[in-house]
Amino acid sequence: MTDVELPDAGRRARDATRRAAERFTALVRASGDGTARATVDWTVADTAAHLLSLAAYYGALLDPGAPPLPVPGLDRLLAGTTVDTVRDANAVVLRHLPERDPGRLAGQLQVAVDRLLAATAATTTPDATATAAATTAGTGATADARAVRWLGGALVPPTGLLAHLVNEFLVHGWDVARALSRPWPMADADAALFLDEFLVEMIRRDHGALLDTGARRPRRPIGVEFRSAHTRPALLILRDGRVRLGAAGDRPDARVTFRPARFNLMLFGRLSVPRALARRDVVVGGPRPWLVPAFLRVVHLPRN
Repeated sequence: MTDVELPDAGRRARDATRRAAERFTALVRASGDGTARATVDWTVADTAAHLLSLAAYYGALLDPGAPPLPVPGLDRLLAGTTVDTVRDANAVVLRHLPERDPGRLAGQLQVAVDRLLAATAATTTPDATATAAATTAGTGATADARAVRWLGGALVPPTGLLAHLVNEFLVHGWDVARALSRPWPMADADAALFLDEFLVEMIRRDHGALLDTGARRPRRPIGVEFRSAHTRPALLILRDGRVRLGAAGDRPDARVTFRPARFNLMLFGRLSVPRALARRDVVVGGPRPWLVPAFLRVVHLPRN
């Protein structure tokens, strides 16, 4: 598989955010009273409130003039959050967002997304100076000066925030669509933003304490290369609980080839690993594929 040529990442992320938000809000508006159970813990209305919290929080991170979330001690709470405590943080935030009317939630969510897109109109387009500096440094990062501290102190660029929000719309839209017995197609090109522009770019900068969950760490470094028709190949190397991007000369222990939409559903617990493998939505190979479970024991994602 050869490297794919991708259009401007910021534009792709903004367009995908707009599409996903429009689809999700339409689904919420069609949900009746919003009390249908979307997940074990959340109704459709709860799920919409969660998406509202993310869009509003990201807007406030990037626009000092945007209203902050009405959650006391939010910055301290999120700074100490890991992938295993995201569920607890979400519960605290939702307690401070009492609105559960689907129509009003959909309207507020669209306003928050519009404000976020306005805030990212410039920040997702790297300037020539930043691009030249990144090229000289050999990092490939073009917006470090605009990156913000995220959960667990991780450092995420504006495009990464949008990519994360797109994935939240897609995965939780899948939850809501199932609850309402409605179709929910997911474009692989949009789903691919999560790995390409959020996860990889966060690891490139700093994933903070996000993976400090106490999970048993492998005794030896493990390198796993991720490939799809919609993403750049990414080699992630886990060593002593920290993850870095592979450098020239690094060789993977395993390779994971995937369809982004189905892969993301698997990562977030909506699709079982055996089913993803049986359908070849995810294919694991390489010289030591048996090391992938040990890698994912540390490098895993929330189920909420």
